Amino acid sequence: MKKTNGCSQKILASKNVCSYNEDMSTEITNNYIEEYTTQEKLQILADAAKYDVACTSSGSDRRGKKGELGNAAACGICHSFASDGRCISLLKILMTNHCVYDCKYCINRASNDVKRATFTPQEICELTVEFYKRNYIEGLFLSSGVLKNPTYTMEKMCETLLLLRTKYHFNGYIHVKTIPGASDELLAAAGYLADRISVNMELPTEEGLRTLAPNKTMQTILDPMGKVRNTIASHRMAIGKSAHMERSKGNQFLKQSIFGTESKKQFADGLMKEKKAVLGTENVVRDDAGAYGSIDQGKNHGTGSGGSVTGETDVQNTIANLAAKMNGTVLDSALTWDNAYQLAPLDMSKLKRRFAPAGQSTQMIVGATDESDRDILLLSSSLYDRPTMKRVYYSGFIPVNPYDKRLPALDKAPLVRENRLYQADWLMRFYGFRAEEIADEKTPRLDLDIDPKLAWALRHPEFFPVDVNRADYEALLRVPGVGVKSARLIVSSRRYRTLTMQSLRQIGVVMKKAQYFVRCRELTTGQGVNELRPEQVRRLLTAPKRQKPDKNEGQLTLF
Repeated sequence: MKKTNGCSQKILASKNVCSYNEDMSTEITNNYIEEYTTQEKLQILADAAKYDVACTSSGSDRRGKKGELGNAAACGICHSFASDGRCISLLKILMTNHCVYDCKYCINRASNDVKRATFTPQEICELTVEFYKRNYIEGLFLSSGVLKNPTYTMEKMCETLLLLRTKYHFNGYIHVKTIPGASDELLAAAGYLADRISVNMELPTEEGLRTLAPNKTMQTILDPMGKVRNTIASHRMAIGKSAHMERSKGNQFLKQSIFGTESKKQFADGLMKEKKAVLGTENVVRDDAGAYGSIDQGKNHGTGSGGSVTGETDVQNTIANLAAKMNGTVLDSALTWDNAYQLAPLDMSKLKRRFAPAGQSTQMIVGATDESDRDILLLSSSLYDRPTMKRVYYSGFIPVNPYDKRLPALDKAPLVRENRLYQADWLMRFYGFRAEEIADEKTPRLDLDIDPKLAWALRHPEFFPVDVNRADYEALLRVPGVGVKSARLIVSSRRYRTLTMQSLRQIGVVMKKAQYFVRCRELTTGQGVNELRPEQVRRLLTAPKRQKPDKNEGQLTLF
């Protein structure tokens, strides 16, 4: 069979085979080249990328270099906020919105009649560099539809990244969305070229994927997530760091924190069990999932054995599969730089780059299927138990294909529910809450009228009042109206004086909420959540604000 540029287009079209190391070609076949200008392509593909929210900039600390463009220390995603509060931007585009998949919830599904466009690797590089020189952006977020097959698409994305890093010497932040089902070689190449890698979970359950995304399976999603995790952890251990990435340092000592020492101990125990299994000393198939806190977590928190196919049972199976499939190879603490870089393709090893230094992230669509918020949060908690998972993003289902009867009939995206899930996610990551506390068996769906922290406090009035002059840091974090910064200031300030209501206001505590749950000099018994009852406190806090009467109401003015 005759080859073109060292790569058989016919083979790539029919088989998911990688030819990345054989020859690099930036040519995209004529079938996918449209008569659009670069500006028209940018308009189509930037608009198509707006539904992908799994992007962030924190975690990479690579500074600028002489003779190279950009740096990964000051970068971001579409007016996002970095960990130090900076508002920063990143070019967020699809390489192509051509897609052979027919995911029912996606605007770019194969059966949709939409404008299709495809960037060449050269065009993406030129756009990124020119936008950077004009100070429009500080990095790149690159995703894509599936062009021909996953490996062919991922090959073109890797070519783009390699051109940016070598030919254009772009040293800025790059976040790449990998294509599930692509070859391991391309996954490794993307990790060495990008700062962050993400693989979308898409939907929380296998049943949901079969219904709405028939071309995808949970295995093709979880396998690359596990390989990325192991490679990141291997590189960190090779330079003498912990396999666990730096996440929420200020809360790692909280007893209930998902990033705490107990979570790390479960991970270490899981590695030891798997290592023994590999050595043949014991056979752990279901047990290694329990060592990671997933099976036991489902039992201890009452996930039960009943429920719908898309309910808690399916989510529990997903969590079990997550633990089993993401374990992958056993990490070796004696790993060195040389054998760590053997994981990379040959042309990557010369770059001497760390593998995905900003970690990995993922995204789930909320509202397209019938999972409860408890199901979603339990799965998110299990994902955060993995040492390299930095963020889980939630995307409210947007009814872009209203004609498909398999999708829920929504007039608009469930933005309030999406916001409540992010608040619950924040409680897990920074406040020491567990998923089963935020959404328990009796209330599997989050209250849309109040935030999850207040909802938990109203369900547990026995925990209050909390004495701000005596309570420990962990108890202060559970008080509605008290944030992480406020709790730290309370702990440090009360060493020198007794705190009052005025002191709490000066610290930044939201007293409108906190007054019902704390005790200090002015706030004693008689006006707390236990005396007023949770129902009354809820009514007081959710009462609509009175609008001030307009002085000019009914009076016409000339100015």
